Amino acid sequence: MNPAQRHDYLAALGLETWITRGAAPPPQASAYREAPADHEAPGDRTAPPDRGTSTAREAPAGREAPAGRGAPAGREAGVDWPELKARVAACTRCALCSTRTQTVFGVGNPQAQWLVVGEAPGAEEDRQGEPFVGRAGQLLNSMLRAIGLAREQVYIANVLKCRPPGNRDPSLSEAAECLPYLEQQIALIKPKLMLAVGRIAAQNLLHTEVTLGRLRQQVHHFGLSRVPLVVTYHPAYLLRTPTDKRKAWEDLKFAREVCARV
Repeated sequence: MNPAQRHDYLAALGLETWITRGAAPPPQASAYREAPADHEAPGDRTAPPDRGTSTAREAPAGREAPAGRGAPAGREAGVDWPELKARVAACTRCALCSTRTQTVFGVGNPQAQWLVVGEAPGAEEDRQGEPFVGRAGQLLNSMLRAIGLAREQVYIANVLKCRPPGNRDPSLSEAAECLPYLEQQIALIKPKLMLAVGRIAAQNLLHTEVTLGRLRQQVHHFGLSRVPLVVTYHPAYLLRTPTDKRKAWEDLKFAREVCARV
């Protein structure tokens, strides 16, 4: 990626680039500014009781994140892409089937090295049937491009395949019923890295109450295959709280380093 392109993507994130003293700056670049003091994102409160990995920088081996409460492990095991997509489209496992416009299966490269996982579809995703569209999707695209990845190179999915009414947080039972679909997507993709964006996604994937602020900058692992998992802020949150974009940029660089050494 040439310096001008990289500068444009960082500018879309609201970040200013580091310039070596005496070096010619990229177009419209200015001096790097210090990140604001670390703090937890509003709403970083609770989720399912902790049954996942620890929060050490390189999380030690421990109990794996299970398939979900009330959902048998490997419920969709062995199902191929067309059948899995058909099962999601016809799913009636929870009450969200009666309020959705359509399911949001996922999009991207089925052989991707990166799997980006969000919480649940929003109103626009529910209308279009694709995750991370609108302003949040545009910001996610810029975040990925800033580390040299196009949207088409990664796979993007959600913990839930249906939109909760009013964009409320998913219930424990809804997440448990839907997680086997995501688990089979992971089994088919075999990603080198999972990037969980937002508190709800991170806490449901790791089955923990630990705040997003404490989960950041750690290498967690998901499932029996122990896929490395890194946590960062949701693009929608960053649109509301642009001061935390600097921390999200640090998370992306950390994730890139983790993927490079897998």
